[in-house]
Amino acid sequence: MATDQKRDYYDVLGVARNATADDLKKAFRRLAMEYHPDRNSEPGAEAKFKEVNEAYEVLSDPEKRSMYDRFGHAATAGGDGFARGFEGFGFGGLGDIFDAFFGGSAGRAQRGPARGADVRKTVTLAFDEAVFGIDKEVEIATAELCPSCNGLRAEPGTQPERCPTCNGSGETRRVQQSIFGQFVNVAMCERCRGEGRIITAPCKQCKGTGREKRKRKLQVKIPAGVDHGQQMRMSGEGELGSNGGPRGNLYLQLNVKPHEIFRRDEDDLLLELDLTFAQVALGDLVEVPTIDGEPQELRIPSGTQTGETFIVKGKGVPRLRGNGRGDLIVHANVMTPKNLTKEQKDLLKKLAESMGLDVTPQEDRGFMGKIKDALG
Repeated sequence: MATDQKRDYYDVLGVARNATADDLKKAFRRLAMEYHPDRNSEPGAEAKFKEVNEAYEVLSDPEKRSMYDRFGHAATAGGDGFARGFEGFGFGGLGDIFDAFFGGSAGRAQRGPARGADVRKTVTLAFDEAVFGIDKEVEIATAELCPSCNGLRAEPGTQPERCPTCNGSGETRRVQQSIFGQFVNVAMCERCRGEGRIITAPCKQCKGTGREKRKRKLQVKIPAGVDHGQQMRMSGEGELGSNGGPRGNLYLQLNVKPHEIFRRDEDDLLLELDLTFAQVALGDLVEVPTIDGEPQELRIPSGTQTGETFIVKGKGVPRLRGNGRGDLIVHANVMTPKNLTKEQKDLLKKLAESMGLDVTPQEDRGFMGKIKDALG
C-alpha cells in the first residue's frame, strides 16, 4: 500500500485522535472480527483486515503513535510499514495474528484436559408411562477406554517413547529476528501433537486410539408428567473426555406414543364422549374412563348440546414442576342415530309433532308444500 494512498490510521479504526488505549483496543477487536478472512469472504475483506492490523500496530504503541502524530505515514514508511512487520514477530500469517490477539483459534489442538462430546438418544414411552413416570433401561453406545491398553494406546508390555522432536515438552520453539528485535515463536509439536511422547507399538485391540465403542445400559428414572418432545439431561454420561477431561452429557429426547382415547393439553387430558339423543334430552348419569383405569361418574344434565364440556377435577396429568394434577375435560358429542326401526321412527315423529314440528318427508309434501317451505 503506497504511502500517499493510505488512509489516516484514526479513520481506519474509527476513533478520535485523542482515543485512549482501551478505545483503540475495542475498535480493533470489533473491526478485526468483522473483516477477518475466516469470518468474512466478501471481496476486499482481507485487505481491510490488513489495514486495520497496520493501523492498530502503530497506534497501540505509544512511541510509534507519537511519531505518527508528528510525521504521519512518513514515520512508518521504512521497512514497508508495520503491516509486514507482523511476520517478524514470529507469526506465520493473518490467522496467527488473530490467534495471538484473541487468545488462540478454537480449531487448534490443545494439550490440556478437554470435555467429552455430548450424546443424544431417543427414548419412546407409552402414553401412561409419560403420565405416571417409569424407571426405564436405556442402552447407549459410547467410546470407552480400551480394556487392553487402558487408554494408553500402546500395546501392553510396551511404553511410549519421549518425542525426539520436542524432547518431551510437547512444544517447539523457533527464534526469529525482526526489525523490532528477537522473538521466540512457541508452537505445538507437530510430531507428537503436544503430548511429548510417541507410540512406537500401537495397541492391537484399539489400533492405537486408546478407545473402543461399547454399549452401556443405564437405568433412567423418567419423572411423572413428561411430555412428547421434551428433553432430559444426564450429566456425565456422554463420551469420554480427552487427557483426563470430564465426560460429556447424555440428552434423552422423549417420544410419547398417542393414546387410543385421550389427548393431552399440557396438564389436562381431553376426552370425546358420545351421547344419544335420549341422554342429552332427558339427562343421564354415565361413567367415563380415566387414565388411572377406574371409571368416574359424570352427570349429564338434560338439554346438553354438542360441544359442551364437563370437567373432572384432578384426573389429568401430574404436574412436572409443582404439586397436584391437571383435569380431565370431557367434550359432549351428540350422536345422530342411524338405521332406525319403524317403531323408533314412529316414536320420533310423535315427539316432533308434539313439539309442533312438521316431519312429513319433503317428497310427500306436494308442490304447494314445497313453495310454503321455500317462502318460510
